[in-house]
Amino acid sequence: MKQLNISVGIIRNEQKEIFITQRDASSHMAGCWEFPGGKIEAGESPEQAVIRELQEEVGINATSPVLLKTLEHRFSDRIITLHFFLVESWQGEPYGKEGQPKRWVAQSELDETEFPPANEEIVNALKNNQL
Repeated sequence: MKQLNISVGIIRNEQKEIFITQRDASSHMAGCWEFPGGKIEAGESPEQAVIRELQEEVGINATSPVLLKTLEHRFSDRIITLHFFLVESWQGEPYGKEGQPKRWVAQSELDETEFPPANEEIVNALKNNQL
């Protein structure tokens, strides 16, 4: 069974809005909204991966990402370990660097049904102001 380690950045501004992007039509869980991030490369720490992925995907330099939670999710064909980092300080303005749709959403208005199932627990915690 395929195992994936993924680092994810929850980009939150001072107005308590979260920056999310939409998954590409050709990807696993296509069309879902997500927190930007991606696979951890060999020899990379989860923190290094989230900084690199945020530069590549949304064009920001994250400073001091804080690990909130690590969750494992099993699909029929793969096991995904997600490392969720809270990013509240960065340089640059996030945008869809790969052309992907993006938006800022009030933390209290996040909708877990728009996200992949593996994100449900973290989306609910954010929505309910537990993070």
